[in-house]
Amino acid sequence: VQLQASGGGLVQAGGSLRLSCAASSRTLYLMGWFRQAPGKEREFVATISGSGGSTYYSDSVKGRFTISRDNAKNTVYLQMNSLKPEDTAVYYCATGPNLGGSYSDNLRYSYWGQGTQVTVSS
Repeated sequence: VQLQASGGGLVQAGGSLRLSCAASSRTLYLMGWFRQAPGKEREFVATISGSGGSTYYSDSVKGRFTISRDNAKNTVYLQMNSLKPEDTAVYYCATGPNLGGSYSDNLRYSYWGQGTQVTVSS
């Protein structure tokens, strides 16, 4: 499975962006978003179940970000509202079969996109 992330850019604090991640083939695996800021470790942002019926968020984005998926288009989205400068990072999408482990653990995901830069100015 190959993943292609897009939609990043430069936005002012308080603004919105919508990230997309298109998979090369149909997948009903868990699909997640992670981010990595300069000098920091990659961190979990959000994930969604194969059916789209269950979603999970990190505390830092809960209430501001919304993850969704369109299985007909093999695409997962991350709608980001009320953006803050601390949201600045490279955002990665990921997916993979259930190999065990927490949904927030990056080791749980086998396939990763190339990342898209999100920069929030103050």
